[in-house]
Amino acid sequence: MEERYRELERRLGDPEIFSHPQEMARLAREHARLGEFVALARECRALEKDLEAAREILASSLGAEERRWVEEEAERLEALLEEKRRELERRWREEGPEPGSLILEIRAGTGGEEAALFAADLLRMYLRYAERKGWQAEILDAHPTELGGYKEAIVSLSGEGCFRRLRYEGGVHRVQRIPVTESGGRIHTSTATVAVLPEPDEVEVELRPEELRVETFRAGGHGGQHVNKTESAVRITHIPTGLSASCQDERSQHKNREKALKILRARIYEHLRRQREEEIGMERREQVGTGERAEKIRTYNFPQNRVTDHRAGITVYRLEEILEGDLDEFLDAVGERVLAGASG
Repeated sequence: MEERYRELERRLGDPEIFSHPQEMARLAREHARLGEFVALARECRALEKDLEAAREILASSLGAEERRWVEEEAERLEALLEEKRRELERRWREEGPEPGSLILEIRAGTGGEEAALFAADLLRMYLRYAERKGWQAEILDAHPTELGGYKEAIVSLSGEGCFRRLRYEGGVHRVQRIPVTESGGRIHTSTATVAVLPEPDEVEVELRPEELRVETFRAGGHGGQHVNKTESAVRITHIPTGLSASCQDERSQHKNREKALKILRARIYEHLRRQREEEIGMERREQVGTGERAEKIRTYNFPQNRVTDHRAGITVYRLEEILEGDLDEFLDAVGERVLAGASG
């Protein structure tokens, strides 16, 4: 990895790279990601040398006071080295393509309008989290309901570490609360599904024009001035895989086509990645438990102000803060659980 890091430094230092901005951006992302590993590895080696020196001193003739001081220093170095090694191992297991952006798909599940309202809550939660992290967010496509919910919302998030932080959020999220449409005050259980797809560069997923079927149609709406009277909505199907993506969020057919291609590219990338993993017998690392995306991963209970993550096995009683984007505690715990399972 250090050799690759040095090679990237050489390539990024070559003035010729400025003639290829897309390639330069890709290499710069890889350079930054590897830099974290290289820095940790070098820190571990420096600590190993310091610890070895302390042990050599302990092997020599020392007075009682000096020996006690050196022993304490050796213990400190050993503990710090172990901590850094664990961090390096954790980051090593997370190693893999680190895209600079991702596609987040949120869909209403069981529960009708209440499920759509919950999907809107999840969308807002992730947008708030992205805002906290300083990431860029763009809604690619959305299908709102009359009461302000969403049947489906697709968002592009980009920024340092966004995929690494959110990669395990895919699955079924469950809500327990009294719906606004419930007159009897009964608590209902509804669900929404989340999918997290790495957004590849165009060079990673090449979409050949002859392999695409492009269809245009009139976008839907709630009536009145918002009804689209032209065929600006776009659906694109990748014929070899049968995968498709559509977008009607923009009034411009060209912009809808660009967004649909972005969604489609991410879906194809995920499809090919799954195929590769199945071929070599690997379990999908981003799921915990049975590995099925349909598995319930988190419950948001409004009457009890409670959020429970079923994979990490933790419960907190600050639901409002979680829905405002305070997700780090859950994301850290789930990441550690996944890595512990991988090492086991």
